Amino acid sequence: MTGHVLVLGGARSGKTAFAEQLAIRSGSRPAYMATAQALDAEMRDRVASHRAGRAARFTTIEEPLALSDALVAAAKKHDVILVDCLTLWITNLLVANEDVAKAVSELGATLVQLKAARVILVSNEVGLGIVPDNAMARTFRDLAGSAHQRLAEICDEVHFIVAGLPMTLKSAAGRGRVYEA
Repeated sequence: MTGHVLVLGGARSGKTAFAEQLAIRSGSRPAYMATAQALDAEMRDRVASHRAGRAARFTTIEEPLALSDALVAAAKKHDVILVDCLTLWITNLLVANEDVAKAVSELGATLVQLKAARVILVSNEVGLGIVPDNAMARTFRDLAGSAHQRLAEICDEVHFIVAGLPMTLKSAAGRGRVYEA
């Protein structure tokens, strides 16, 4: 299977499990590119749990910031790369005072050029809830939404996961459409 994929969903929706199964079916040399940074005990436990759950199935690559460069490097050894998750990556960029829009643009350009491996991007859909009460949270929500729109345009498939059930928003066969504002 070729063509990049975007998998969106809320917290604990089943998006990562869906993406992992898709990755396993998509290639023989899968990599799991983790963007999380284990900065506290709870996150260290989550990372350890995730790592243990996929240990035998994936090569794990940890990259919190330089996602585009890491994808290019990983594509030399792996035929499918699952990136989990974009919203943590965006958070990492914000905390590091990096230009998120520029990084997303670079990621998009990398995906367009990257043909050696299928990339499956996992991200939290954060724009379905209430309007955040502070500027940073609103900025994050807006950046994530813009990133999702840009990447949905580039990816051949887009899936939205709710309660463990996938809804296909865009398929390689051309179903689904991204509308211009």
